[in-house]
Amino acid sequence: MIQLQGINKTYLTDGVATTVLTDIDLVVEEGEYLAIMGPSGTGKTTLMNVLGCLDTPSTGSYHFRGRDITGLNDRELSELRSEEIGFVFQSFHLLDRLGVLDNVLLPLLYAPAYPSDARERGRRLLETVGLSDRIDYRPNALSGGQQQRVAIARALINQPSLLLADEPTGNLDTTAGDGILDIFDSLNAEGRTVVVVTHDPAVAGRAQRTVTMTDGRITSDSRRPSPASSA
Repeated sequence: MIQLQGINKTYLTDGVATTVLTDIDLVVEEGEYLAIMGPSGTGKTTLMNVLGCLDTPSTGSYHFRGRDITGLNDRELSELRSEEIGFVFQSFHLLDRLGVLDNVLLPLLYAPAYPSDARERGRRLLETVGLSDRIDYRPNALSGGQQQRVAIARALINQPSLLLADEPTGNLDTTAGDGILDIFDSLNAEGRTVVVVTHDPAVAGRAQRTVTMTDGRITSDSRRPSPASSA
């Protein structure tokens, strides 16, 4: 699905250059469940932003399903995000003035054509994440775990092939966090490609593969043994 080669990212602030990513080579296969792990400040979120086309690399190449996207303009990148990528963040970014269902439907406002079955699609997703009885609630009436479930439903409303999650359990207690990770397990089992950024080994342990970052570089890349191979 994704191939990064020689990715570097440098920010220039007041004439001072800060390199955040250095020589990143990474392949993400279709249907894979990948965790990107490392301490704060090591470049994990910047790498996720590059993967999600929210940020562009300073140098290097990015191919998405064989298409070189490093030269795409803002409109083309926006279209790619809308069609292929869903995002889940540590902060839920829900609008309190809207009900749960309308929050889920927000990304469809940027779709080329608003689907005629949008509300039904949203209801099905809220049922999938266990919130069919909270459709008319406002976000501030929900628990943190419930708000993150709404954010997941919102990320899926455009039926993306790739789900990117940045510290998705960081603001949740263990029980709520485990519930979110159970949803990711189910989505991946259905064939969705899932990439989770985390500093938590327990979260990374849910993934099939873990890439570890240190000081803006990938320092290890390991796969979890399959049940068959560990038997």
